[in-house]
Amino acid sequence: MKNRGKKLPYKNLMVIGTGSGVGKSIIVAAILRCLVKQGIRCAPFKAQNMALNSFVTYDGKEMGRAQAYQAEAADILPDVRMNPVLLKPNSNSTSQVIIMGRPRWTVSARQYYRLIPEIIPYVRQAFDELSKEYDVIVIEGAGSPAEINLQHRDIVNMTMAHYANAPCILVGDIDKGGVFAWLKGTIDLIEDKYRPLVKALLINKFRGDISILERGLEDFEAIVNIPFLGVLPWLNELTVDQEDGMFLSLIAKDYDNDFKDRGHITLGAIRLDRISNFTDFTPFFLEKDCEIKVIERPEDLNSPIDCLFIPGSKATCSDLELMRQRGLFQAILNMYHNSNTVIFGICGGYQMLGHIISDPLGIEGRRGDVINGLGLLPLKTTMDKDKYLSQTECDIFFEDRRFHVKGYEIHAGRTQITTDNFTNYNQISFFSPDNPHIGCFTTDKRIFGIYLHGIFDNDHFRHAFLNWLRMRKGIGNLKRDSSYHNFKQNNFEILSEWLKNGVNFEYLLSIIGVNPT
Repeated sequence: MKNRGKKLPYKNLMVIGTGSGVGKSIIVAAILRCLVKQGIRCAPFKAQNMALNSFVTYDGKEMGRAQAYQAEAADILPDVRMNPVLLKPNSNSTSQVIIMGRPRWTVSARQYYRLIPEIIPYVRQAFDELSKEYDVIVIEGAGSPAEINLQHRDIVNMTMAHYANAPCILVGDIDKGGVFAWLKGTIDLIEDKYRPLVKALLINKFRGDISILERGLEDFEAIVNIPFLGVLPWLNELTVDQEDGMFLSLIAKDYDNDFKDRGHITLGAIRLDRISNFTDFTPFFLEKDCEIKVIERPEDLNSPIDCLFIPGSKATCSDLELMRQRGLFQAILNMYHNSNTVIFGICGGYQMLGHIISDPLGIEGRRGDVINGLGLLPLKTTMDKDKYLSQTECDIFFEDRRFHVKGYEIHAGRTQITTDNFTNYNQISFFSPDNPHIGCFTTDKRIFGIYLHGIFDNDHFRHAFLNWLRMRKGIGNLKRDSSYHNFKQNNFEILSEWLKNGVNFEYLLSIIGVNPT
C-alpha cells in the first residue's frame, strides 16, 4: 500500500502483536475508551478479520464482533467500514469472504490470496472515509506481522500501518512464556522498511512482582532501542466480547457462594466446532445465582442442568453431524425424554431443533445435502444463498407477558413450520405472532428456539426467564436489578483504568500526537 499522508491534527495508532491471543483487541478497546475520555473523536479499524463471532450493524451489514465492541468503547455506533474484510471459516479448508458487510465469495486460502488486489481498494476506501470523520483511528493488526511467508500479501499489519502513517505498539503475552524472545523475533522479522514504525513495546498478562521484571525490561530496551510503554497485569474481573470460539471457556463460571444454600440455576452451553455468536450467553455473568457449564461430551449432560443452550453455528449441518458422531445428539434426546431440562436453541441451534435441514445449493456443505435434526420442533430449514442480516426490534410473548426486545439476526437458513412427523403441531406458540419467523416454543415450555441473537441482553426478558426457571425448580423468584448496559459500561471503565495504570500514558498520547489534559 502506498503511504497516503495525513492532514488531521493527530496521528493514527496501530496495535500489533507477537501472535494471536496476546490481547490486541482488548488493548485497542482500552485505548479508544481512554481517548474518548480525553475528548478525542476516535474509531477502531481492522482491515481483515477472521472470526465466527460477528455483529450486524443498523444498516443490516455484517462485521467482526471485536470491532463492534471497540466501537462501543469509543462511544460510537458500529460501522462496517471499521472491518471491511471479514473471513468466516466454513471448514478447515474454505472461508466465506464478507466484503463491506456482504458475503462475496467462498474460497480456499490460496484462492483468497489471489483476490487480494481486488480487495485492497475496499480496505483503503473504508479507512480513508473513517479518517475524514474521526481524529484518531486505532488500528488492530492480526496474528503476527512477522509471518515471512505472508508479508508480501499482507493487508492487515505493517502495510496497513504504513498506509495509515500509524506508529505501532508491539504487544507480547508474558503468560505464554518467552516474551522477550517473541518480541525480539517479531522485531527482527518485520521488514526493514517497516521496522521504524514500531515505536513502543507492551507486555500483557503479567502476574507477580513487577520488580523482578524491571531488569529484563531495561536490558531489552538497550538491545532493540525501542522503549517499553508498560506492563499490563492479568485482568480477571473483566468480561469482554471475544471474536473467537476458542474463548468459550471464559464463559463458564461458578455461581455465587451465597446461593449454595438458597438454590441456584445451572445453565449448559454446547460447544460446537463452528460456534458463532457465543456472546449470547455473556449476560448471564451478571446473575449471581447462575452456574454456567460448557458441554463438550455426552457425559457432561449426566449432571442436572436446568436449561441447555444450543448456540449458533457457522456450519449448522456440519456441527449437527459432529454432534451425532460424538454422541451428543443422542445424549440431548435422552436428556429431553428422561429429565425436566429445558432446551433452548439460538439461530443455528434453533435450526438443529427441527426435523430437517436441507442445503440444495451447497451453502454449508455438499450440494443437495439433507440432514435430520433433533426433531423436537416442527421445523424445516432450507439454506439459502442470500444471508438474512437484520437489526431486529419486536414484541415477544412469554408467560402471559409482553416483552419489547432488541437483537440481531444473521442466518443463511429460512425456517418454516411443518406438520410432517410432528403429532403435537398445535402445541406450538410463536414468540412473536406479528413476526413468526423469529422463533417458537412448545406450549409445555420444554423446547425453545429463536433466531434473535442478543435476546438475553434485554434485562427484563432475562430476569423473567431466569426466575421462571427458578419457579420450575421450586426455589422461588429473586429480585433482579442487573443491567447489561451498565455492566458493559462499567467494564469499559475498568478497561481504561487498567490501561492507564499499566502504561506510561503520557508517552502513549505523545506517540499519537496528543497533549495530555
